[in-house]
Amino acid sequence: MTGENAVANGSAQPPQKADVLARACAALSAGEDEAARAIIDTDYPLVIGAAAQRRYTLSEMLRTFYRDGFVDRYSGDRLIHPGALRTLSMLLPKEFPAHPNGKMTETHFALWELFPTIDHVDPVSRGGVDEATNWVTTSMLRNSAKAHWRLDELGWILHPPGDAQHWDGLSGWFTDYLTEHPGLASSSSYLRRWLRATRAVQAERA
Repeated sequence: MTGENAVANGSAQPPQKADVLARACAALSAGEDEAARAIIDTDYPLVIGAAAQRRYTLSEMLRTFYRDGFVDRYSGDRLIHPGALRTLSMLLPKEFPAHPNGKMTETHFALWELFPTIDHVDPVSRGGVDEATNWVTTSMLRNSAKAHWRLDELGWILHPPGDAQHWDGLSGWFTDYLTEHPGLASSSSYLRRWLRATRAVQAERA
């Protein structure tokens, strides 16, 4: 269907981005520099945003994870609490290794597939806001793959959040296990930080 036919049928679609640049190039070849500028300004305008460099607090991350039911909003898959993943790696170092610097040849792939992170649905680098309304839970793997792209550009959809009452990412197991085995938490500052933050957020939700 041509653009004219689409408009006639009430389903006008935005111009293909490659076609926009092809039209601009044609205008340049015809010596119409101003027309080329107008084509890009109208149909493929420059958008400049600030790069997101901030670090989220553990409480901010956990509130987002609980809000989304520990579900990867880009895939719909369940994710695992970071503290639970680290606990598993400490208890089962051979079967579930986690290299301190993330070396892939020495780390179980679950640490990328199931490790929850926060991502901006609308990238801050493309004009999105750095606010909770623009945050979603996703895996480290998908966060890396999405980078600065928008969902429509990747052909991805935003899956509905889960329910933390039915799936809490093993948060309850994590806090219960470390309560029963305090020596494990005392041996790891990473576990202690996540344990404190998780208990605080759990108390907020109680």
